[in-house]
Amino acid sequence: MPVKSDILKNKFYLYLTEFFSGMSVMAVELGASRLLAPYFSSSQIVWTIIIGTIMIAMALGNIWGGRTADKNPNPDKLYARLMVAAIWIAAIPVLGRYIILLISGALVLTVSNNFLILAAFFACMIVFVYPLFLLGTVTPSLVKYTVDSLDDSGKVVGSLGAANTIGSIIGTFLPTFVTIPAVGTAVTFLIFSGILLLLGLVYFISCRRKRVMCIVAAALFVVCTIFGHSGSSAFWEDDLLYEGESIYNYLQVKEDEDSVILSTNVLFGVQSIMKKDGGLTGMYYDYALAAPVMAGTAQAGKNVLILGMGTGTFATQTLRYFPECTVSGVEIDQKITDLAETYFQLPEQAQVTTYDGRAYLQAVEETYDVIMVDAYQDITIPFQMSTAEFFTMVRDHLNPGGVMVVNMNMHSSTEGNINQYLADTIGSVFPHVATVDVRGGTNRELFAAMDGDTISGLSRQVEALPEGELAEQMRMVSENLEAYTPGSYLLTDDKAPVELLGMRVIDELIEDELSYYQGIFRENGFRGLIDSLS
Repeated sequence: MPVKSDILKNKFYLYLTEFFSGMSVMAVELGASRLLAPYFSSSQIVWTIIIGTIMIAMALGNIWGGRTADKNPNPDKLYARLMVAAIWIAAIPVLGRYIILLISGALVLTVSNNFLILAAFFACMIVFVYPLFLLGTVTPSLVKYTVDSLDDSGKVVGSLGAANTIGSIIGTFLPTFVTIPAVGTAVTFLIFSGILLLLGLVYFISCRRKRVMCIVAAALFVVCTIFGHSGSSAFWEDDLLYEGESIYNYLQVKEDEDSVILSTNVLFGVQSIMKKDGGLTGMYYDYALAAPVMAGTAQAGKNVLILGMGTGTFATQTLRYFPECTVSGVEIDQKITDLAETYFQLPEQAQVTTYDGRAYLQAVEETYDVIMVDAYQDITIPFQMSTAEFFTMVRDHLNPGGVMVVNMNMHSSTEGNINQYLADTIGSVFPHVATVDVRGGTNRELFAAMDGDTISGLSRQVEALPEGELAEQMRMVSENLEAYTPGSYLLTDDKAPVELLGMRVIDELIEDELSYYQGIFRENGFRGLIDSLS
């Protein structure tokens, strides 16, 4: 073994290296979930792919690092690898989003099944595997440098493992609760990249070696910091009102001539909307207004609860058309509530509680005339708010004659699709269920009640409404409302594969919408595709 430099003689720096490498691994893993979320959602499927690919990288790094340390136990090589990993991680905010979009664009033209799995997997393999592979070499290398004899090998290896674990713990909490909410994902990558780079620079400066490499690495880090610190996911947008991150979500607020729109964890979807003229939105919120009409809200003040408040689109509409109502909402993300007050003119009388929707129902005894469940977005469906046990809890919080309305955002004609599971599950709890598809979109509104006349009597309730856009909208809903006969598909707390079910719908939508262009690409390549679009 080469003679150790002074900085390694007391082994403190080796333990420090292990500590910060463990911290950086977890920080990069959490950053990966945020980098991928706007493009692939933050579902359990994406998390599984992230964890799986990173574990593969770490395992391969452990094997290769151990073999390399046995053949050539030179600390210079370890710290050089740390610096390479640091620069790679620093480059992720600069190049990562472009790579993800290129992978997605290539796959959407070539595959129709398992698009989400394949796109997320290849993105993780290209963007994250190499630096995590290099970090995986740290522990076996440090064992080689720190173990002097077999007498204390157990103690030394245990101490290294403890240093790595403690670093990993801090690296789990620090990005989630401090750096990502405060400065964003891009700067989080740069912070932990900088820590790894500093470890390498201090080592080589103390040894007076590799000066050129240190200068080049520091210069590359500065370049990445300059070009990558903003970290905009929608980098083609130059007129966003707001783009940022919270503990739970990537958040984007944009404005056009008619509306202000919130998107969460997607770049193009609509999670909440405010129409500047105060009218109907033309979206599923308008259909959901049938729930307070069914519950008799047009005649008297009623109590409305919204699980998944967002920025308050449904709350604002309810208070506009039924001003005698009491409206409260539950929203898990306090940052979204802050945006609602800043950009979406959330009415002061709409009370918002920052909490998980199901946990809130479990904690309160109050009952309601209308409960809206609006917590589903693409395949990001909280499984705990999709099961028979949850809908039983909702039923128990409804007053006599009360109505539950559920926004199901991906309707499909395939047998056993996610909406069929949800509707059958709700049908196992509520004896009366009806659905209506939202025109021009993939949403479906479901209404459930214990009293069948509550739903079937919508047409009678509409007659009590004053003539105008709401009455016209409600007549349209009434004419298209269909009673639902539940089947045997059931979601329970023990078994609710909502992500896999949602992914099937995404594959179906891709096949329906892009099959024409996929065929052109397969037959004529990029040139033919460009010609078809021109």
